[in-house]
Amino acid sequence: MAERPNLVFIMSDDHAAHALGAYGSVINETPNLDRLASEGIRFTRAFCTNAICTPSRAAILTGTYNHVNGVTTLDTPMDNTLETYPKLLQRAGYRTAMFGKWHLGHGPTHDPTGFDEWAVLPEQGEYHNPDFYTPLGRIRRPGYVTDIITEMAVDWLGRVDGPFALMVHHKAPHRTWEPDAAHALMYEDVEIPEPPTLFDDHSTRSEAARAALCRMLDLDLRDFKIPVPGGLTEDEEIRWRYQRYIKEYLRVIASLDDNVGRLLDSLDERGLAEDTVVVYTSDQGFFLGDHGWFDKRFMYEESLGMPLLVRYPARVRAGSVASGFVTNVDYAPTFLELAGVEIPDWMQGRSFAPLLDGQEPPDWPTSMYYRYWMHRDGAHNVWAHYGVRTESHKLIYFYNDPMDQPGANGPSDPPEWELYDLVADPQEMTNVYGRAGYEEVTADLKAELTRLQDPVGDEPHRSQER
Repeated sequence: MAERPNLVFIMSDDHAAHALGAYGSVINETPNLDRLASEGIRFTRAFCTNAICTPSRAAILTGTYNHVNGVTTLDTPMDNTLETYPKLLQRAGYRTAMFGKWHLGHGPTHDPTGFDEWAVLPEQGEYHNPDFYTPLGRIRRPGYVTDIITEMAVDWLGRVDGPFALMVHHKAPHRTWEPDAAHALMYEDVEIPEPPTLFDDHSTRSEAARAALCRMLDLDLRDFKIPVPGGLTEDEEIRWRYQRYIKEYLRVIASLDDNVGRLLDSLDERGLAEDTVVVYTSDQGFFLGDHGWFDKRFMYEESLGMPLLVRYPARVRAGSVASGFVTNVDYAPTFLELAGVEIPDWMQGRSFAPLLDGQEPPDWPTSMYYRYWMHRDGAHNVWAHYGVRTESHKLIYFYNDPMDQPGANGPSDPPEWELYDLVADPQEMTNVYGRAGYEEVTADLKAELTRLQDPVGDEPHRSQER
């Protein structure tokens, strides 16, 4: 086992775990990503601490929560003078590179730092013939974005010497789901299974859930590429929209999976696989018609969960599974520990390296803290909230207050609580907050919520009763 293994960190955008074969997908196949699971370890409780692109990426880079790194919303770019794990690896002698989606701002104070080489998409970037920002200026590359990002990574692998850390961060499968020519007709004659919660009426949920603009009926022409047929009932139209949406989404993932295979093949061809840690994740989960929604942002399971696969043949037993809690603030300290680099005291995450060895320490966390800061964002109207998830329950507080956050739109709304029994109701269909029999659980979870906020330096909202 190498003392200083290489790192290849592949991150997609909005790839829900339940659209990945290794996580039991019933709607698609991902053979190359599944290879990482069969040759490495699959994490079943990997979560984001804020289910939106920019904040999640900042949490991963810095190992800190968003109220600490300052990147709480899509409109708060990251200060590139902040310390990050690529900078620490670079100073420790690693060669570093970043190709693909950045989405943390552009310009002298926001461009990537800590990388020997980088080329990143402007904001979300384009699927076809995309532009990239580079240290030498803006360039346009002909072709399909997932192929191009992979080509950049493979080219760099052919030129790099010594221990390296390579970030391959894909745009796919972010909206507007534009497939390449090779996959444009995939699933054309297939009926994709509907999620069992497609027609969730949200009757027991808070007003926040009912107000969200993430329904199938909120998708539009840019998502479907063709007009919605006329003469359909509302249920028929929802079903039609789901099929158009999910097929485009899965076509984009098929290209992503192919390109992961290309990257893995490149490592094999160069004899690098044995001593290279390959990590695959997404910046958060995504609703695939679940609860009638697309998008993310909410603390519900489909949005909160992240796929996390790690292959490291020299250390990780093939085909293993870890059920310990991991969050995106844990990635940075893990990468540093694997590289033999000291983890700074200010990092708020905890290295999950022991889980790679099949060892879960006795004091390993059994709960996690989440906070979504954007209130009534213009596109999806999701309300601000925070909460705690344990092994058996989830408590969410929609405090519904902009708190002067950029991206807020509209007034404050009355605060509301939601409580889900994940054992009895794993699909989170019934909010049991205030119901008889849950008084003790509710009190315990409120205490746990406060206990989790304290060490990370976040404070309960002023509206929350003590």
